[in-house]
Amino acid sequence: MESGLPPAGISRWQDERRLHRVHPGVFAVGHGCLAMEGVLAAAVFYAGKGAALSHVTAAWWSGMLQAQPTRVHVSAPGKRKSLRRVRVHCRRDLERVWHKRLPLTPPTQTLLDIAGIVRFMELRRALAEAEYRRLATLAEVEGVLGRGKPGSAALRAALDCHLPQLARTRSRMEELFVLLCERHCLTPPAVNARVAGWTVDAVWFDQRIAVELDSHSAHGTPAAMEEDRRRDLELRAAGYTVLRYTWRQLTDESDLVIADLRRHGVCDSESSI
Repeated sequence: MESGLPPAGISRWQDERRLHRVHPGVFAVGHGCLAMEGVLAAAVFYAGKGAALSHVTAAWWSGMLQAQPTRVHVSAPGKRKSLRRVRVHCRRDLERVWHKRLPLTPPTQTLLDIAGIVRFMELRRALAEAEYRRLATLAEVEGVLGRGKPGSAALRAALDCHLPQLARTRSRMEELFVLLCERHCLTPPAVNARVAGWTVDAVWFDQRIAVELDSHSAHGTPAAMEEDRRRDLELRAAGYTVLRYTWRQLTDESDLVIADLRRHGVCDSESSI
């Protein structure tokens, strides 16, 4: 045993509640209530020597995906049976990198692994996050593509419509606005950028247009309304036109929003000309 304890010793410590079984051959010391890092480490230990977090788990742990997976995914050079809470992927050639004290598959391999699993929009955002967090360059991502490699077609498509601004969005509403601009071939705005001492949801610096996206939860209180009006005054004093849109306008009246942006000077992107 790697722990140095013989089977009889392990059984005795379990009886004494000093060891708590997490997976076959993997035990927690003292108590079985593990923090997330412990849950992930236990899955790696179970998968065996040379194993690494992979697929959606590696993407989430490194910040490329937002949603925490319900099952831990690991890759291992040897064969190991998957469990209800652990999905083991067997691969002969397995590279590892370390992030927050845990081994992961390299970011480019992780993107390739999730490309055939997650929704295309999630893949696009993961690619944007990988570049923004300096986990991988677009050239490095390009280098893992290949004919016959699972995920290559989807990842190629994500590269072809890469939108770096997705990594700067902080809410579903901001993401919706950026994608709306893309869909109508407008020059993409800077997102959550600093203007006149304020963080603005979206801004076109050349045209000096600032956009604020108003949700009821974030902007519906009297205090929030007062701050919004002060923000508008200071942005206008700095020479910016301030435009505000609601969720309903973005979803139900998107054509009016696009027309309003164009009327105020937002240009079509060069790729659409």
